[in-house]
Amino acid sequence: MRSTFKINDRQIGAGNPTFIIAEIAQAHDGSLGTAHAYIDALAYIGVDAVKFQTHIAEFESTYDEPFRQRYGFQDETRYDYWKRMEFTKEQWQGLSDHAVSKGLVFLSSTFSIEAFRLLDEIGIPAWKVGSGEFKSMEIIEEMFKTGKPVLYSTGMSSWNEINQAVKILNSSGNAFALLQCTSAYPTRLEDIGLNVIDEFRKRYDCAVGLSDHSGNIYPGLAAMAKGIDILEVHAVFDKRLFGPDVKASLTIEEIKILVNARDSFNIMDKNPLDKDEISKRLSDIRDNFTKSIAPVRSLVAGTILTEDMLTLKKPGTGIPVEEKSKIIGKTLICDVSADHLLQWKDIGNE
Repeated sequence: MRSTFKINDRQIGAGNPTFIIAEIAQAHDGSLGTAHAYIDALAYIGVDAVKFQTHIAEFESTYDEPFRQRYGFQDETRYDYWKRMEFTKEQWQGLSDHAVSKGLVFLSSTFSIEAFRLLDEIGIPAWKVGSGEFKSMEIIEEMFKTGKPVLYSTGMSSWNEINQAVKILNSSGNAFALLQCTSAYPTRLEDIGLNVIDEFRKRYDCAVGLSDHSGNIYPGLAAMAKGIDILEVHAVFDKRLFGPDVKASLTIEEIKILVNARDSFNIMDKNPLDKDEISKRLSDIRDNFTKSIAPVRSLVAGTILTEDMLTLKKPGTGIPVEEKSKIIGKTLICDVSADHLLQWKDIGNE
């Protein structure tokens, strides 16, 4: 089935826990040390994968490219910014090795053939097609040739374009996942599109997920509760940092909440409940919480019981309410107190 596949040793789909990708992107702001620090922090909280973006300015951009949003004080042009975000092949290999040593899957988006080749050479296990790269067929076709899974973001695509993409993905023979995404930074809750994930499931036989840019935990929680296969969120150490994606990112602590939720959802999903069995297990607490028949007031021996003399009080260890008809009209053989339950031994057998 196309709806299940592996990235390294992680099984995606088929009811497995949501595969959580922490997108570091350019949160490192060009600092190799900071990039490594993100790997350590994210490994500690238990995400499945870290993802970067591999930019090589001269093969990707021009000085004509405008800033998506202007921030900071270092870069005169968007091209200068991309240049400052570059790492060497050896540095990328070091980041990959570090992630793997921490038990993480290492991923990175590619934005040029040259970046693709660099990542292919260091052995990246799966490919991410970013929302803005859906028309970059030269890169996508090279991805297909590797036979590796493709994670396809749909943030800028229409339904017609998604339909065409799925045809191409199916014909490639590669396993793939479709990620609902809205390319707004941050994305409003009104534009998250959980309904699109449902539609993906109806239309296509593939793994599905959410690439979230909202900057809060609720879309991820809601999507995981719907059983998505992959969740990608942007990571940042602090929301007071500079960076184009800061407002669309989650802190390490917030991502930890998602990881804990994912693990908790998985426990619940893997343990269906038998109501009859749990009822037996809760027999003691049932007795404490339920009620039995009790007199509404203290009564003396010889009293013939009528309905208005009886009420229900805790615990449920006395005569059950369904036996009430059997004791109406019976005669008490001893005094009974309003502070105690009525017992069968208090009632004559005539």
